[in-house]
Amino acid sequence: MQMSDGLLDAVRVLDLSSGAADAVTRLFADLGADVLKLEPPGGSPGRDAPPTLAGASIPFAVHNANKSGAVLDPREEEDCGRFLDLAAEADIVVDDGLAELFGTPPAELAARYPHLVVLSVTDFGATGPRAPWRATDAVLYAMGGALSRSGPATGTPVLPPNGIASATAAVQAAWAVLVAYYNRLRCGTGDYIDFSRFDAVVMALDPAFGAHGQAAAGVRRAGRWRGRPRNQDAYPIYPCSDGYVRLCIMAPRQWRGLRRWLGEPEEFQDPQYDAIGARFAAWPQISVLVGALFAGQAMKDLVAEGQRHGVPIAAVLTPSQILGSDHFQAVGAITEAELVPGVRARVPTGYFVVDGERSGFRAPAPGLGDDAPSWRGNPALVGAPSARVGDYPFAGLRILDLGIIVAGGELGRLFGDLGAEVIKVESADYPDGLRQARAGEAMSESFAWTHRNQLAFGVDLRVAEGKEIFGRLVAKSDAVFANFKPGTLAALGLSPDQLRAVNPRLVIAESSAYGDTGPWSTRLGYGPLVRAATGVTRLWTTEDPDDPDSEADQPRHAFYDATTIFPDHVVGRIVAIAALAALIHRDRTGRGARVHVSQAEAVVNQLDTLYVTRAAVAAGLARLRDDTGLHAVCPCAGDDEWCVISIPTDDEWFSAASVFDHAEWAEDPRFATGEARVANRGELVELMSAWTRQRTPLRASELLQSAGVPAGPMNRPPDVLEDPQLALRKVFSDMTHPLIERPLPAETGPAPFLHIPPAPQRPAPQPGQDTREICRTLLGMSAQETDRLIGERVLFGTA
Repeated sequence: MQMSDGLLDAVRVLDLSSGAADAVTRLFADLGADVLKLEPPGGSPGRDAPPTLAGASIPFAVHNANKSGAVLDPREEEDCGRFLDLAAEADIVVDDGLAELFGTPPAELAARYPHLVVLSVTDFGATGPRAPWRATDAVLYAMGGALSRSGPATGTPVLPPNGIASATAAVQAAWAVLVAYYNRLRCGTGDYIDFSRFDAVVMALDPAFGAHGQAAAGVRRAGRWRGRPRNQDAYPIYPCSDGYVRLCIMAPRQWRGLRRWLGEPEEFQDPQYDAIGARFAAWPQISVLVGALFAGQAMKDLVAEGQRHGVPIAAVLTPSQILGSDHFQAVGAITEAELVPGVRARVPTGYFVVDGERSGFRAPAPGLGDDAPSWRGNPALVGAPSARVGDYPFAGLRILDLGIIVAGGELGRLFGDLGAEVIKVESADYPDGLRQARAGEAMSESFAWTHRNQLAFGVDLRVAEGKEIFGRLVAKSDAVFANFKPGTLAALGLSPDQLRAVNPRLVIAESSAYGDTGPWSTRLGYGPLVRAATGVTRLWTTEDPDDPDSEADQPRHAFYDATTIFPDHVVGRIVAIAALAALIHRDRTGRGARVHVSQAEAVVNQLDTLYVTRAAVAAGLARLRDDTGLHAVCPCAGDDEWCVISIPTDDEWFSAASVFDHAEWAEDPRFATGEARVANRGELVELMSAWTRQRTPLRASELLQSAGVPAGPMNRPPDVLEDPQLALRKVFSDMTHPLIERPLPAETGPAPFLHIPPAPQRPAPQPGQDTREICRTLLGMSAQETDRLIGERVLFGTA
């Protein structure tokens, strides 16, 4: 597919972002939409956002690629009229403040033009007690509940690399907008979305109430978890001669591969160690053997040998190493581009591969007023509405879901929550890893969250009759979702070409650890390995490597990303955006498409500003001015209580100094400028901490926020449920499952829509629960034939 035939090339998007929502519309531009960025005279404030290169903002340059740009003056009546004309001709409007300057706030714009999908982006939403608050990535991460699970079990929690929260919110916003647009195509009515970046981070970055991965099944629960887990090495990291490597041992066959690599130690031959819980309990002893084996060997050699033994392993690389890696270069994940006029830099290409072609960075961000305030082509032809306002937008879609663990499971859930018929296709011999439950439990909470609103169909795709039955389902479906290692489906005789030969209108949506081409494509990969290989683990660190809870003779490594699920949840949403764009394109053209997302490339694009900046430093590019914002985790009154304070600019520092009752600090040479605050960070954080220690996290945050300083308490999972802002916005509702004792808080939808109902809550199915019904209703098979196939283990189902 050529980019002139992009998946969203019939969609018009009016971009009214001043910076916070630039990344939302970049996603649509990558997929071919006509994105017109409007700016006032003098330009968007985002053009000055640090870090800057040759005087131009790196985040603005990266997040506004592939767009056109025009200038309108909200003080001029004629320009205000042109603004309304552009909105009337658009499909989607994304705003974080400019619409109001033109005299038409986003809610009024949506009411004036009912066909529009209008997204209004703020930090905490337009209503509720936190509505006036300001947020940075650090504040969102703290209040979203994830900070309480990052860092040593005691001592200062550890912030992730800056940028992840904002990038995750942008993906969630794009997903919500595209859902509303698809709904408009069906029912003829647009929507108004009061989008909160806080809500998005709670749901999509590292959710306390969502799939936690396979490792969680090996941890016994004791009462209500308040975070700060002791197990910081579920995915252990070991030093070697030139750095570190990480292991991620999940399946029994992977454990046996590691055991072979260790020389088959006699003390670990017991089959009990095939269970993840038993391995966790014995890992201190296993770790001694692994450490001795790895010491003195090079990262590259260990990764190669691990792959030979079938052991999931990755080197813990730096950002510059991943950007310069043979894999990223071979697959075109990094491009050399004129990022700002006269300066070329290495830039991540984007998230999406469509029918084997990259759908990403094509043109640099527009200069101020480069283009006329007009659309580039004719509007899309929209057929008569086929659904009612208030129906679920995906009602009538049928999806065959082969997805596994978190990233694959999230993709199917997102469609099931919005009305699609999602059929989870499973093997009796290789069930989804999320089905692995704690001893005595019939179903894991992770599986219950991730696979609600789905049907379960059991089939063996390794046998001819199983493949034939699956092919009959493909012929009756709209999409197939999968996230197996590349080549797995082809080896089963179910390659994309073979599937689309059965159904040319089929959309195939896949993800994998490192993509489906390139030197690393066949590597075993899980989220923790992807984080290690892409530089995130190296960046998710602390200045104090000593873990007070460590029982080892040597201080542990300084990396603290072990308990995050990033990037699995956000990858599910990235693939969902591509899949829905492909369905929109299919409905318009009659042609299916295959979309693929690499988790590794997703990580690098989530941190595009940081990585481009580091690449520019490494290349010695001139006139680089870094971001001097300061983000501190400060202790508060109470037992292990913390808050985050962000000082982005001098203005916030002057306000904070007054709140601290030390106005003289504002002019103190040690702290008066951003550069000085960074240089004297330790001393400044200690002074701020002396003030926060006298106050609860919430009180400290309230006082600072009242002065316009971004700050927030470190919420733990129970605190997230009780947060008044989330409660008012109805982000969660209780979900019940007959196999789980207590109700589970579950998200009600990707955003608060006007015309799309909250997600249904049909319980996640047991393996093969719906096999017989699907055979009867979809495939027209008799009960006798179904029973025969179940007896022959071609199919499986419940009694």
